[in-house]
Amino acid sequence: MTGMTGDLVVRTLAESEARDVFTSLHDPGLVGRPLLGRPYSTVAEGGEYRPEWTWVAERDGRVVARAACWAGPGAQQPALLDWFDFEPGEDEAALRLLRALTPKVAFELVLPPGWRTDPAVRAAAEARISAATAAGWTPLVERFRYDWTPPAAQDPEGLPERPGRLHFRPEPDDEVILDVLRQVQHGTLDAHARHALAAGDTAAAGIERAAREDLEHLQWMATFGGREWWRLAYTPDGELAGLHVPGLIPSGYAVGFIGVVPGQRGNGYAHDLLVACTRLLAAEGARSIAAATDLGNAPMAAAFAKAGYRVIQHRFCMTPPHGPEEA
Repeated sequence: MTGMTGDLVVRTLAESEARDVFTSLHDPGLVGRPLLGRPYSTVAEGGEYRPEWTWVAERDGRVVARAACWAGPGAQQPALLDWFDFEPGEDEAALRLLRALTPKVAFELVLPPGWRTDPAVRAAAEARISAATAAGWTPLVERFRYDWTPPAAQDPEGLPERPGRLHFRPEPDDEVILDVLRQVQHGTLDAHARHALAAGDTAAAGIERAAREDLEHLQWMATFGGREWWRLAYTPDGELAGLHVPGLIPSGYAVGFIGVVPGQRGNGYAHDLLVACTRLLAAEGARSIAAATDLGNAPMAAAFAKAGYRVIQHRFCMTPPHGPEEA
């Protein structure tokens, strides 16, 4: 790694200086948080970041590397490192910055679709990924990030057509939802779930851990509203097929979860669940719906494409040095 001359200071920021200091580092906006079009601002200013979870590395009083962790409203701990960049040649500063960051949380790098085909974009991405790897983060998965808006070419409502093969019922009991999530973990293609499964001391413990992590995420979304939207899906003969969870996140409406139980896989039900989820959110007023799935989850990617979702970003996800239990 290369390094520049001069003393390096790594520190968090105070509210009075946070935005001015953090944004003093020039970023061409090829990768990372700038692609979302939401500038850095603190919670006190109506933004998404907190000074105590924002770090900079300064050399001779000038910011040469920076990192900011995101958390939902009211959270007691950061959830995600989603802003990290540094000046060319400041690899050492980047490494020291990441090592100082506490607590260690997952890193998610926002990327444009096809990011490997543009040399400048690829170099910017790989510089950040390499620095995070050197600091102990581990690559986990790359994900598609989708957006749905009603296209004029579809039916008069602009919605994907209902297949009509499943019946949907609300389920207010989180324990029932948890049991369905346990079933969905068997044979899952989701990398985050598989990581949780592998962290369990036994197969049963791994399934429990993965299911509870999913439920906690869905419950977090429900703090913004929409718990009554959760639906279990059944075949015409009354067998459980799976569940879909329409939700809300800070940026708006989202597909929170699509899951088919093992005995019903291979029937294309992920598409049925996604259509039902999309139509429910549209009925609630959504004109844009966010969603995501792993690049390796071909069945879910096909369902999104069929339902009219378009890929707007990729996300490169990395697990923290000490695992999610210490994040």
